[in-house]
Amino acid sequence: MKTTLDELQAFVSVIDTGSITAAAEHLAQTVSGVSRTLRRLEEKLGTTLLRRTTRRLALTEEGSLFLLRARAVLDAVESAEDEMAARREHPAGRLRVNAASPFMLHAVVPLLAGFRAQYPDIELELNSNDDLIDLIEQRTDVGIRIGALRDSTLHATPLARFALRVLASPAYLKAHGKPRTVEDLRQHGLIGFTQPESLNRWPLRHAGGEDYEITPGLRASSGETVRQLALAGHGIACLADFMTRADRARGDLVQLLIPHTVEQLQPVNAVYYRNTELAARIRVFVDYLGRELRGNQG
Repeated sequence: MKTTLDELQAFVSVIDTGSITAAAEHLAQTVSGVSRTLRRLEEKLGTTLLRRTTRRLALTEEGSLFLLRARAVLDAVESAEDEMAARREHPAGRLRVNAASPFMLHAVVPLLAGFRAQYPDIELELNSNDDLIDLIEQRTDVGIRIGALRDSTLHATPLARFALRVLASPAYLKAHGKPRTVEDLRQHGLIGFTQPESLNRWPLRHAGGEDYEITPGLRASSGETVRQLALAGHGIACLADFMTRADRARGDLVQLLIPHTVEQLQPVNAVYYRNTELAARIRVFVDYLGRELRGNQG
């Protein structure tokens, strides 16, 4: 059976205050409770730490040696607690973040200057992956997930919701014309995703409902690749606002079929494992990202 911190604290307190009665008062415990704790500690160690008389307590040789070790342990715990408290006030340490490449490039990277200025002691490690990863296996603190969440073992914090729009470049429209109805899309080059297939259902109102399943002539696994193909004039694509805001503002991509578009907001969540109190470096990053992203929607 292992020695506990409570037992160490009771032993050291008895020595520091000079009596079991004074130690009990200092620890807000009963005298009998402190006596039992000391007796249990000596039983665990298999030795006598204190010689008790009616007038005083005296350390044995083993007690003197153990007192040095007990103080070192309690000092180390106090230092660790102080360090954690300091990190709550001034978050520090390495923070590993994983997100799909398009989200990392277009949503996270533009916000890093402000975050790093506010939290200079947090060391960021950014990893991009277009597939879902195991956070523990990849030693990742925070994952950014776009779309419906499937892993119920993770804690999630909603960050923002972004609209999906059907888009094409002016060069493509000049060469192939602009679709006027959803059915016109059959006559156009469509850029879709290799997976998941749900990304090939566009939020368009038509005779069959409010999502239109396309048959892409060109597919890619990454949203950034789809974006680049659309910018290069290879066809029409459906992409989230977070990666096309600047393109639309410059006129490099033009929204199509606006009267037929159904508002479909794609959720973005920060996910992480959490057994107890969330580390300050994770908390401040998630809070900052959510605050900034919600201010930049559209």
